[in-house]
Amino acid sequence: MVSKAAIRSTSNHDLHKPFRIATAGFHIESVSFLPTASTWDDFEQVALRGSRIVGELRGTNTVMGGFIEVCEQDGVELHPLVYTALGAVGPATDEAVRRYADEMAAGIRALSDLDGVLLFLHGACWTASYPDPERFIIDTVRAALGQDKPLIVALDYHGNIDADTLKNATAAFAYRKSPHTDTGDTGRRAATCMLRTLRGQISPAWAIAKPGVLVPSIFSATALRPLADIIEEGQQIERDSERYTDISLMAGFSYADAHNAGFSVLCVTDGNPDRAQRVVDHLSDRIWNERHALYRPFDIYTAESAVSRACTGLTTRKAAGRPYVLVEHADRMNDSTYLLAVLLKRRVPRAAVPFLWDSAAAQKAFEAGVGAMVKLELGGHSSEKAGPTLDVTARVLWAGPKSYRVTGSYMHGMPVDLGMTALLDIDGVSVSVVSAFAFAVDGDPFGVFGLRPEDFDIIVLRSKTHFRAFYEPLAEEILIVDTPDHGVADLRLLAYERLDTHRVFPLAPESAS
Repeated sequence: MVSKAAIRSTSNHDLHKPFRIATAGFHIESVSFLPTASTWDDFEQVALRGSRIVGELRGTNTVMGGFIEVCEQDGVELHPLVYTALGAVGPATDEAVRRYADEMAAGIRALSDLDGVLLFLHGACWTASYPDPERFIIDTVRAALGQDKPLIVALDYHGNIDADTLKNATAAFAYRKSPHTDTGDTGRRAATCMLRTLRGQISPAWAIAKPGVLVPSIFSATALRPLADIIEEGQQIERDSERYTDISLMAGFSYADAHNAGFSVLCVTDGNPDRAQRVVDHLSDRIWNERHALYRPFDIYTAESAVSRACTGLTTRKAAGRPYVLVEHADRMNDSTYLLAVLLKRRVPRAAVPFLWDSAAAQKAFEAGVGAMVKLELGGHSSEKAGPTLDVTARVLWAGPKSYRVTGSYMHGMPVDLGMTALLDIDGVSVSVVSAFAFAVDGDPFGVFGLRPEDFDIIVLRSKTHFRAFYEPLAEEILIVDTPDHGVADLRLLAYERLDTHRVFPLAPESAS
């Protein structure tokens, strides 16, 4: 598809003046089945505006960091409007989406002689009333920008999009890796396309295809085969292309009950929508043909069987300092207690459960003080599926406010504020409790307390793919644990309403053959 925008090139631009580009971002990966929605006030707690966006995100491995890097290197007059990101949680409220879209639009209208907009969206936001929140934001921004200027969008690899989502975008680009170690590069791809478009070097045209395939997030890691082979073919197509070609293969997000959930293939070319369509149709067909292997590339465990396997394996592991990593992937809010309950019941020593989300427990531990023994009701608060709330007696090893910048490859340099935090010892199990949702996917959840992952025999994570970049080289074995929480591996257990289950694998009976 060629964008509706008739893009203005340098022929209409004073070459002695820098390009004026606005940028904004709104990011949330919504598990629509979770009962609690994120409000405008929730987004405001982490929102950045104006120069703070550049000050906080310059040099970070983030999309906004990539935008900033390319624009500053080119001498662009960058106008950061608003940026907010809550990560992987529940739905957003209609009000939050509307207010941020309106703020972006108002900021764009207030800027005279603007040349274009760089916009970062996740792609899997979900609200009660907007069938496609990202489309609503893009359309609102386009109306403010006008039809003759480029609007370039960067997206998450797990976004749910279709042609309607992007109908008012000039071009769009998504992460290519999961774990998302290329977020900064995605921002650079989008910003470079913007500058080449403004200079008249390319005229972006794009196409998208939907193969009708869903996979659980835990199976969307881009190093897993056959997914890795399909992605590599797309990259080879790019390398073999004589003219500008950019391919984004997106796994989608199956836990947002959206009409466009599932895989997408997106291709941006220089003025050749027919070729872009041929490319995406071919790769989409490959995804459909490999659907069974994509859906279940490895085994999963119950909480009991995973702990048993790890405990048995510790007696024969290759070397100390190589922990067993148990990934409780169905947990969407970082407060699930299924694995912790098994570890405590079986009195497993040298185990760690980092970044359990429980602000009340963190506050109570802080009030008790370091060295105190304190009784807590721990975890399992976000929903009835998050596991039992555990009555425990813990020794407080550390307590207080905690913040840091990410040192790992995923979101490197990103500021993280955990709020009130406590490090606890519960019958030999190390548990850190935090007041703000945070990813425990690298060594930081240990390093901020002066610990190392290698100090533990068993580590419990709540992640889908991002842990692999750090833990695959470190772990003796990674065991994926399925629990009854809201991110189950069997997608047929989810009560979809907006998604047409008769047309997507593995939900449609006829799609299984």
